[in-house]
Amino acid sequence: MLLSGGARDMKRVLLSLAWLITAAVVLFTAYAGYVLLSYRRIPDNQMLGVSGSAAGTLETGAAYALVSWNVGFGAYSSDYSFFMDGGEHARALSKDAVLENTAAAARRLQALDPDFALLQEVDWDSDRSYHVDQRALFEGALPNRSSVYAVNYDSAYLFYPPSEPIGRSRAGILTLSRARIAGAVRRSLPVETGFSKFLDLDRCYSVSRIPVAGGRELCLYNLHLSAYTSDGAIATEQLRMLLSDMAAEAGRGNYALAAGDFNKDLLGDSSKVFGVSGAEFPWAQPFPEELLPGGIALIAPQGAPSCRNADMAYVPGETFVLTIDGFLASENVEVLSAEVLDEGFAHSDHNPVRLSFRLLA
Repeated sequence: MLLSGGARDMKRVLLSLAWLITAAVVLFTAYAGYVLLSYRRIPDNQMLGVSGSAAGTLETGAAYALVSWNVGFGAYSSDYSFFMDGGEHARALSKDAVLENTAAAARRLQALDPDFALLQEVDWDSDRSYHVDQRALFEGALPNRSSVYAVNYDSAYLFYPPSEPIGRSRAGILTLSRARIAGAVRRSLPVETGFSKFLDLDRCYSVSRIPVAGGRELCLYNLHLSAYTSDGAIATEQLRMLLSDMAAEAGRGNYALAAGDFNKDLLGDSSKVFGVSGAEFPWAQPFPEELLPGGIALIAPQGAPSCRNADMAYVPGETFVLTIDGFLASENVEVLSAEVLDEGFAHSDHNPVRLSFRLLA
């Protein structure tokens, strides 16, 4: 039976549609397989390389300054918004924006000239930051220091969100010390096991061991805990692991000091402190102080918020702000001051936080 011209055309359209659907299914299956097969966690207790020319040991009784700063992979100028916070972008606005924000943060660190700089969200070859090597730029800005870099995550290419895929991410945490770092290790934190692990990716903290006169060590923890978890128990387990590690070092007579991005409200309720409600942004829950073991204290820096929610461009008095960056210290570390340095979120969604401290004899 012969088909009419219209019927033949319809048959060709349906056949083409079937081929397109088949090709889409094959491509999606292949991509899903690529993501699943390429996913891996970096092994726990990975020894980290120490570079740089710093020498000498720390002294008890001397005052030292530490600055911690989540530099936001160089993306967060004050007008930037991030898709996982309810904003627009997954990548930085441009390579020039990454270079400008990174250079501005580096200049600020040069001016502060701390004895220790602990930085988070430092990219070295990521699509989201246009393959700018931020690690090298920060190391160059603070020369004559020991340097330790721990890869937080090294992900497959993510076609998410579809409008602006985040791509492949290689990011980490950088520790710079004016004193010699004798050794360092990367500790893998618990993460979710479901689909969320492909979005929040891997998590870790690094421990840098710095000799102190008299034979003890300062164990310096650089951390960036999870934010976008569907199971709050994961964030609690991360804290338990970190606090147990610190308490063990303090029990050996060493000095334990942690700094970084906790992704927890260190003030308990920053909405009351800074006057902007965060009820619709439940990602930053109060720090569970009941988890603190004896001899380990939480130090929440004061003076200004340390982080802005990036659902919108930063507008003082309208954008939800809070303090999630701070410190933990063993009782043989005397805290002299802890403050947020108000940069107005000009070059990151975080302001730097500074700690002045002494090591007790």
